[in-house]
Amino acid sequence: MVNPIKISLSIKDFDIPYDRLDVWVTEAIKVSSYAKQELNDTNLSLSRSRIKKLIEGKNIKIDGVEVKDPSFKIKNSKLITIQFPPADNPIPLPENIDLEILYEDQYIIILNKQAGIVVHPAPGSPNGTLVNALLYHCGKSLEGIGGVKRPGIVHRLDKNTSGVMVVAKTETAHVNLCKTFSNHDLDRRYNAIVWGQPANIGIIEKPIGRSAFNRKKMAISLKGKMAITKWKVLDVYAPLASLIECKLETGKTHQIRVHLSDIGHSVIGDDLYGNSLSENKYRDSFYKEKIRSIKFLNRQALHATKLSLNHPITKKYIEFISPLPKDIIQLIEIFKKKY
Repeated sequence: MVNPIKISLSIKDFDIPYDRLDVWVTEAIKVSSYAKQELNDTNLSLSRSRIKKLIEGKNIKIDGVEVKDPSFKIKNSKLITIQFPPADNPIPLPENIDLEILYEDQYIIILNKQAGIVVHPAPGSPNGTLVNALLYHCGKSLEGIGGVKRPGIVHRLDKNTSGVMVVAKTETAHVNLCKTFSNHDLDRRYNAIVWGQPANIGIIEKPIGRSAFNRKKMAISLKGKMAITKWKVLDVYAPLASLIECKLETGKTHQIRVHLSDIGHSVIGDDLYGNSLSENKYRDSFYKEKIRSIKFLNRQALHATKLSLNHPITKKYIEFISPLPKDIIQLIEIFKKKY
């Protein structure tokens, strides 16, 4: 992004009530073809919260005077100017971590996330994350999101879930992708290997919220938000397990894992929501050996296989497929093994 960027708004040109500064600027930008074109040209998008930060950072002037109060009334004023400061450097440090890139342009990056990597730095995982890797990979191509040179994380895959995901590189792409996910205008499919054999097709419509007993877990809760998961069985490895495809109609934290556990078919390898199948349940040594042999899997057998949506900038339909990784293929081969 070329800096500095400056937008001027003449108050007399807008039929907007004389309101507090942050509200007026937000509404003016929505109807100003000049402002929208300038923002589009620089891959910026201004929300009211972003405008408030610009005001508080003394980046907006009224008649040439800096104003740092978002509630300032603009009555009797003539000209508002917005000066965009250079994007701040990110707090997470770039790290040279291998990424499997499926697609990349100046607006978005589609990648195949590996199991075992956390998406975003957090207590307990301050580095070695996907964000650290993206900061290194994208470098100067990150144009700033919310005033910070960072990748725009729109959705997350759990640490031990693998598969395809999309990340924004510009602020406009980030805002548009957030709308796409919020409106559910996309198709997300996951493959999971679950214990037992569920019905061939089904739908789970149950609210999910934070567990009242374990704050690290989510749970079916009347106080939570409605979540919808559709599934169909792709293959059966009787009597132990099944391969299923899940389609998300909503995107709640741990949604698939919580829903499948609730119907009694938890994802194999899920230590948080699953129930390990004991080899002692079976008399047949063949089944005992199968259960013992899958202990190599050190994560849940859940993989994001498909992501399709309209490109956040070009609006062109795009679709990406991520094949099952080696460890899940190995798990299937164990279950398929005959006498």
